[in-house]
Amino acid sequence: MNNIQIKQIGNRLSTLGEGPVWDEINQCILWIDIVNARIIEHNILSGTEKVLSTGTMIGSFALMEDGKIIAALQEGIVIIDRSTGEKQIISTPEINIPSNRFNDGKCSPDRHFWAGSMSLNETDPSGFLYSIDGDYNIHQHEKGLTISNGLCWSLDKKYFYFIDTPTLQVVRYDYSNGSIQNKQSIIHIDAAKDGYPDGMTIDTEGKLWIAHWGGWQVTRWDPSTGEKLDAVKLPVSQVTSICFGGAGFDEMFVTSARRGLTEEQLIREPLAGGTFQIKNTGFKGLPFYRFHHS
Repeated sequence: MNNIQIKQIGNRLSTLGEGPVWDEINQCILWIDIVNARIIEHNILSGTEKVLSTGTMIGSFALMEDGKIIAALQEGIVIIDRSTGEKQIISTPEINIPSNRFNDGKCSPDRHFWAGSMSLNETDPSGFLYSIDGDYNIHQHEKGLTISNGLCWSLDKKYFYFIDTPTLQVVRYDYSNGSIQNKQSIIHIDAAKDGYPDGMTIDTEGKLWIAHWGGWQVTRWDPSTGEKLDAVKLPVSQVTSICFGGAGFDEMFVTSARRGLTEEQLIREPLAGGTFQIKNTGFKGLPFYRFHHS
């Protein structure tokens, strides 16, 4: 990875940028600014940008097969029309937990939408991990989570990988028929050295890529051995999430945050909150699964 190129996409600085998703049909990268309740859509070819307000805090989203968006908002799981911004609430699993909000989410190989929740104070273990199927039925898979974060599936679709940030580990579950079981810890993160694990994705070789909050980097890991294989340094400390994209899925898109940084820190890292495009890593990813409504 000697010829890596890193550049900021546009000039937008998000307070809490997260959840990048590549739309291969429209050749654009989408990401969210959680606390400012918006989805940003940036066309790589034209450089044009659209902003969609979600009204309440958004934790994550995924594209649907019909081009709409399914999103985890503080008010519940919603369907959003990208052209009009119209919202349809389809599930409210945490309507009685106003001290929680949704965080990372993604579509599974069976095209269900998975999303985790967390406490607004980021310390109480009040979070849950849910999925919603094509008939809009909600399923709870985990509880007692503190900061539900990165999630992805193995290439053979047999395993589900998941991060609850304060545990400083990646856990693996057996995955079958939309359910998870047999939890095992497979990767351990040294927070003092690498920062805290946040968002996560997988490449075409089955290796995991992790964004590190407070770590100035994204890292590549072997899930079968727990070994760290590579790292890409970034000009920002609070790296939040990562995905693959580009015409050949050989580029990376990485989000970051400004929230909580002092004026002095922001002087040192003026691009904090930026979204970055990384080229020439030598690695490729795969298209996102899209949500299927039955």
